[in-house]
Amino acid sequence: MSDTYIYVTADTAQKFAEELLESAGCRKEDASIIAQALVLADLRGIDTHGINRLPGYLDRVKAGVLNVTPDLHLIQKTPVMGLIDAQNTFGFLAGCKAVDEAINMATTYGVGIVAVKNSGHYGMGGTYCLRAMEKGFGAMAFTNSSRSMPAWGSKEPLLGTSPFAVGLPGGQNGDFLLDMSPSVVARGKIRKAARRGESIPEGWALDEEGRTTTDPVAALKGVVLPIGGPKGSGIAMMMDIFGGLMSGASFAGGVNDQYHVLDKPQGVGHFFMVFRPDVFLESTTEYTQRMDLLMHKVRTSDPAGGVNRVYTPGEIEKLTEERRRVDGIPFTREEVNRLETLAEEWGCGVKLGPQEVVGSIQSRN
Repeated sequence: MSDTYIYVTADTAQKFAEELLESAGCRKEDASIIAQALVLADLRGIDTHGINRLPGYLDRVKAGVLNVTPDLHLIQKTPVMGLIDAQNTFGFLAGCKAVDEAINMATTYGVGIVAVKNSGHYGMGGTYCLRAMEKGFGAMAFTNSSRSMPAWGSKEPLLGTSPFAVGLPGGQNGDFLLDMSPSVVARGKIRKAARRGESIPEGWALDEEGRTTTDPVAALKGVVLPIGGPKGSGIAMMMDIFGGLMSGASFAGGVNDQYHVLDKPQGVGHFFMVFRPDVFLESTTEYTQRMDLLMHKVRTSDPAGGVNRVYTPGEIEKLTEERRRVDGIPFTREEVNRLETLAEEWGCGVKLGPQEVVGSIQSRN
């Protein structure tokens, strides 16, 4: 693998993704929403969920199983609960619509819950929490996903590496944003290693025969392991219940793999809860002060040996975003070539350049 990295500005990445998605048939406003979510993931260092995902999404558009022009609307179930049929569109569009509807409910009632069925992969879970946090709300975002992880004690892929995110706005000491998968690692990191010709650590995955492997290609044919053994397995099952079972989406291993099942929609389900984080306290000021105290206590706690300092959930990603907004987003030359070739295939002349080329990603991250 080449050790040369190319740094692309966020604006350039946004323009590239928008124009490519429009060439694939997306409406301008929808292309902007999808592109913003992908670029935000790249900015925050979640490269597995950034614009390198575009080839996989557009393969599904080409196959006719990903709807680029949905007509999304809320089916109100109670004053604080609703359902959206995503009509097999991008999870980004359904997720953002759901969060916006939940914000409307929470503005009036203090809480809003929206489930989504018949959706697709929705990218970085933190995207949806951040969307609510920008308006001063807390949020939870759950999703299920295709089968790639065994129930604890099994070697059969049945559960998804279904991520969940929980976010709360803070004060001077910043926000809390926990965004994680119930697996040891997101499958996107294994795909990234395979794409870049890298090995993966032992303990991430098993091959088809149920043996531990450091080969990402073999891992993608096998299963990724749950974090904390039965704990991760239980969380993945919980995501399937909230995201799929209750919403009417596919569940119990029924979500289709976005890369390998190109003749059927995915059938993904999501669950979003948006709420006022200060509702139990005397004032918003009291809530903010309490959040600041907690963040300060955690960050200034005595570090263990070999640890420079303690970080709170989402803090490293926020620092990465701030740095990448200045320095640019790092891509390998192979990744840039692949994306620009994809644009040409869709009749889109946009480029990811000009860019700055440096010798090592470590020197900038």
